[in-house]
Amino acid sequence: VQLQASGGGLVQAGDSLSLSCVASGGAFSTYTVGWFRQAPGKEREFVASIRRSGGYTYYGDSVKGRFTISRDNAKNTLDLQMNSLKPEDTAVYYCAAGPGIILSSIKAERAYPYWGQGTLVTVSS
Repeated sequence: VQLQASGGGLVQAGDSLSLSCVASGGAFSTYTVGWFRQAPGKEREFVASIRRSGGYTYYGDSVKGRFTISRDNAKNTLDLQMNSLKPEDTAVYYCAAGPGIILSSIKAERAYPYWGQGTLVTVSS
């Protein structure tokens, strides 16, 4: 499956921003999909993921309560609504997808074999 992320940009602290990821060429509706991010000089970090049915969502501690992940299997899209943005949210955001991800690996990069190209989010203070 090919993933294409979009929606990044420059915003101020406290603003909201929505990211989107469009999938093609694979069985999107059967995959767990999620978002990771990588800030300059740091390792890639889990942000959020959602099960194929959309019934279960998972969030990293740093974004819990501020970010919301959702998906539309009919449109093969994955969204990330980001509210109350902070300068520390500045990063390149990647969408990712994978089949058969067990719960203990839901936050692990290695569990997701398919990745989008990333979209840059910059939050100014």
